[in-house]
Amino acid sequence: MISTQTWVDAQQLWDFHQMHHEPRPCSVAIGLGSHDLGVADTAADFYRRGMVPLIIFTGATSRTTAERMPRGEAVHYRERALALGVPAAAVLVEPQARNTGENIRFSRAVLEEADVEVSSVLLISKPYEERRAYATARKIWPEVDIVSASSPMTFEAYLDSIGDARMVIDMLVGALQRLMIYPKQGFMIPQPVPNDVAAAYERLRQEGFTSRIVADGTPAGC
Repeated sequence: MISTQTWVDAQQLWDFHQMHHEPRPCSVAIGLGSHDLGVADTAADFYRRGMVPLIIFTGATSRTTAERMPRGEAVHYRERALALGVPAAAVLVEPQARNTGENIRFSRAVLEEADVEVSSVLLISKPYEERRAYATARKIWPEVDIVSASSPMTFEAYLDSIGDARMVIDMLVGALQRLMIYPKQGFMIPQPVPNDVAAAYERLRQEGFTSRIVADGTPAGC
């Protein structure tokens, strides 16, 4: 049973994780692999609206996606985008990355190999990964402008779409922990965490939402 306080705390983390950037035209969209096909849907929508001329989907598989996306996250995302009307020529795939840092580094390498000039990136992630993705990209690829984006959904609607509230709350907690420990390890730029968000995070940890917590020495994105 999830308490009222837990819902309030989870909502607070959800709100903090989003960057609230205004989407604008960019050189390329990078869709970060995950269990959430909404990333592919959002990328396809931006392409159809003329916001980007090219999409690159990045991601192998993880413990969360091995069964849902056996051909790899980036491959499943590409298939979804093509089904939504994006032409094959407008989609690149990077199928090896297993964490956020690799998503950015490997995508950059694929784009350089394809001679794609990049001055700005529309970085598409799950809603609660916007801040982490932004902080990672700014560290790894500081020369380009980064615009964070995700499916425009409320917390309640996102929970309904995923169908596993505990998993989502675990992810919220894990993403915030990484925002706090990874800058010290050199994996992302700092993102100051307000006191009330930090307090909500601690309460959620005490309630047992810890399956995505990592040891402080764990490599980025694991």
